Amino acid sequence: MNIDQRAAPATRINVVVVAGARPNFMKIAPLMHELREDNRFAAYLVHTGQHYDEAMSKSFFRDLGIPKPDFNLGVGSGSHGEQTGHVLIKMEALLEERRPDAILVVGDVNSTLAASLAAVKLQIPIAHVEAGLRSGDRTMPEEINRILTDSISTWLFTTEPDGDRNLLREGAKPEQIHRVGNVMIDTLVRNLERARQLNPLEDLGLKPGAYGLLTLHRPANVDDADTLDGLFRALEEIHHELPIVFPVHPRTAAAIEAGRGGIKPALQTTEPLGYLDFLHLMANAKVVLTDSGGIQEETTALGVSCLTLRENTERPITVTHGTNTIVGTNPDIILSETRKILAGGAKPGQIPELWDGGAARRIVDVLVRDLRSEL
Repeated sequence: MNIDQRAAPATRINVVVVAGARPNFMKIAPLMHELREDNRFAAYLVHTGQHYDEAMSKSFFRDLGIPKPDFNLGVGSGSHGEQTGHVLIKMEALLEERRPDAILVVGDVNSTLAASLAAVKLQIPIAHVEAGLRSGDRTMPEEINRILTDSISTWLFTTEPDGDRNLLREGAKPEQIHRVGNVMIDTLVRNLERARQLNPLEDLGLKPGAYGLLTLHRPANVDDADTLDGLFRALEEIHHELPIVFPVHPRTAAAIEAGRGGIKPALQTTEPLGYLDFLHLMANAKVVLTDSGGIQEETTALGVSCLTLRENTERPITVTHGTNTIVGTNPDIILSETRKILAGGAKPGQIPELWDGGAARRIVDVLVRDLRSEL
């Protein structure tokens, strides 16, 4: 029987799903689809409004078919403490009013932790999607958000075996941990053909396999002027050998303005792109250079070479099994590893187990099993 043919039960499972920033949107899209197709659930979407670029948020919702949020908290930008505090206050009020059976959070942004804190204090069970990821670098705000969210969650949904091991080492109970695959890859699988039908390369004057793609937004990279200058020097040298397309993240644009007097690097810069256009560029790139965690996963799924401009990764399976290589921020290493790929030495990779487009369904099945028995 198809999910949407099931008769709605007298009592539905009420779940609040929380998203706050762009990295969350690709993760909640398949989850909202599965929850709203399953008549056993009443799923409510909360957009905290943490991300300050509303136009970009809207484009991601449109591209991914995410339903209009049931609640928008309108938190906006601010320091880590401000954002976390504002989301906590507003989520507490919302959860006290709605009293859901569970709250579902994804990833590692400030909204993830704040919503989880609001829920646990009200004794509302938390499902954390993308649990157990660890970089080992506690200077990253995301690392703190991950650790604290996992420590108070009821369900820990992991993407790879390292996540399971990290959680067990930190004291999680085995029955809490469910390796379900990767919801980011659910979204990629569902949208890849749509993305292939677009043609952003023509507008950029590029050909498939004949360009590199860059993303850069981590505070450690963009907020330090010397680090940013070193990265750009290496990337500009590569650009003479292989055109590099650089959609400039709003945070990076502000850092360029503050640290470089507004002088953009001599790369092929663009405004931020929607999900489908970016997916098309990523799928057809010769190499992707990034400091984003999610892009490490997507390039592994696509079989595209990835060079990570960080000293560590919370997604080690992309290195051990996938197409990802950690190169840090040393310009010489970045140049040598890029040239190795250009010379035909691209790292072969394979798609990790369960990265098959079915992670969201597995998550929903676990929640049904556990929550129906309690209602």
